[in-house]
Amino acid sequence: MSDIISIIMPAYNAEKYLEEAILSVITQTYEYWELIVIDDKSKDNTRNIIYKYSLIDNRIKAIYLDNNMGCAIARNKGIEKAKGNYIAFLDADDVWLPDKLEKQIIYMKNNNLLLTYSSYFTIRSNGRIVNLRKCKKYITYYDMLKTNHIGNLTGIYNCNKIGKKYFKDINHEDYIYWLEIMKEIKKTKGITIPLAKYRITRGSLSSNKLKTAIWQFHLYRDYLKLNIFQTMYYMFNYYINGVLKRL
Repeated sequence: MSDIISIIMPAYNAEKYLEEAILSVITQTYEYWELIVIDDKSKDNTRNIIYKYSLIDNRIKAIYLDNNMGCAIARNKGIEKAKGNYIAFLDADDVWLPDKLEKQIIYMKNNNLLLTYSSYFTIRSNGRIVNLRKCKKYITYYDMLKTNHIGNLTGIYNCNKIGKKYFKDINHEDYIYWLEIMKEIKKTKGITIPLAKYRITRGSLSSNKLKTAIWQFHLYRDYLKLNIFQTMYYMFNYYINGVLKRL
């Protein structure tokens, strides 16, 4: 039997884009997956959409939280229930291209990788492509200190071999998640062709550059405990990488 990929999808008031995200999983050319959708106490029609698709496809599993817990905790609830050999992530407003899983699982096996990632498109709320964020072919932990090279919607890791990993309920939780895995495995490589679409919405963290930079500074100083010289070195690299990503 082929390896199962557990896909973790938190959803909060996500009725506008949720069906598109779910359908991008259902239409994957790789069919050995389970999609765990976690409703984080939504106030709109999110829960009904999740329920509808869980009846349509038995690979779709629903978790309904009694309280709004935030994205990190919602993802962790999904990870706890995951039964797959691999774990991947897709937020409820993002989209995968149809051969995303197939290409990555083949790539991981052919190259004996514990984690991989890919390039991806950024899109507007209406789905129009803004640009291509092309990933580096090879990355190390020290590369990850300079910027997050792993788009959360593209990352997949082998939880059979390195164990399940859980999100910290703090700012920059996506970045810290992949940073900690990279600290453990040291290096890996990714697929430079785009396999997903990341939706930039008004008020999203990625659209607020000043706030992101401030959080990045605190990540270096307060979480990673880097000294001021290391912090300034990595902040400089973070800024340069941020400019390059948007060219």
